[in-house]
Amino acid sequence: MLAEKLSISLPPEAVAFIEAYRAEHAIRSRSQVVEYAIRLLREQSLDNAYREASGEVDAAWNITNSEGLADETW
Repeated sequence: MLAEKLSISLPPEAVAFIEAYRAEHAIRSRSQVVEYAIRLLREQSLDNAYREASGEVDAAWNITNSEGLADETW
């Protein structure tokens, strides 16, 4: 895997959490814990985007889409 090295500063409680999480879940490195956290943030952002997009659906579409079809058709 291609990786880029970063240097970050975190408060002691964040480092302690990362270290405890790493030990509890048998993760090899702190970097993997941070990578997992970033993946979760991406998924959360994607979920929010889907939720927003689903709210943009035109309610009239459902009426137009099934117009002329009885419930038994579905």
